[in-house]
Amino acid sequence: MGRLRKAERQNKLRDKLKENPFLVDKELAEMFEVSIQTIRLDRMELGIPEVRKRTKMVAKQAYSKVKSVQSGEIIGELVDIELDQNGLSILEVTEELCLEKTKIMRGHHIFAQANSLAVAIIDTDVALTGSADVRYNRPVYIGERLKAKARVDKAKENKFYVNVETKASEDIVFRGEFIIFSVDDDPDRKEV
Repeated sequence: MGRLRKAERQNKLRDKLKENPFLVDKELAEMFEVSIQTIRLDRMELGIPEVRKRTKMVAKQAYSKVKSVQSGEIIGELVDIELDQNGLSILEVTEELCLEKTKIMRGHHIFAQANSLAVAIIDTDVALTGSADVRYNRPVYIGERLKAKARVDKAKENKFYVNVETKASEDIVFRGEFIIFSVDDDPDRKEV
């Protein structure tokens, strides 16, 4: 982008973060060819919160649309959703999610993010996973950020075929094909 004057850089920074609120300071510093500290100072002057707070603000809007699960049941931050179509979730890889010795993320957390997103995008009161065909492509390490994108490929009666692709940086680290069932929540149904 080349060196910009401060006011011009801050205007472009504001625009970039409107376009993509999930950019981290390091990515912004590289884009604008300045230090991370300069980006932090610019954000502070502009009243723009750091990426975790921006993510949570966007997530609040997305959570209000979900019917099939409670917000606490979604693994990661749900940041975009169009029911029965697609959704996006972001998960910061922290020490608690990783194996102590290797600092590699436990696979069940990666699966849980994808599965909970696949269920959340279904426009029904009760959605359950019928099956999942998953592939892990590489280890995920502490400090990385996972972006899971889910897409309904086909729907037939109460059965939804949902594909989820999870990336860390630009690497695809996980792919899953889920069959999600919409279940009528009938209060007169007898438990077996």
